[in-house]
Amino acid sequence: MNNVEPTTQEAAFAEFRRKARDSELLSAAIEKLLRHLCFTGRLSVVVQNGRVLKSGYEEGYFTRRQDERLLL
Repeated sequence: MNNVEPTTQEAAFAEFRRKARDSELLSAAIEKLLRHLCFTGRLSVVVQNGRVLKSGYEEGYFTRRQDERLLL
């Protein structure tokens, strides 16, 4: 058996996935983690009455046209 240590990048992504699953996306720590990962996707957080109902992420690249559509 190979004892392969996870790389720093893999460990950071695993931590990001854990935070997304546990609805911990609204913190300064997640921003720092996303910068470290060079994350290029989108985060989504649904909040109702001050509580996080759902959170998630989408990986991938998006065009500027799609970003402008979301801001309008």
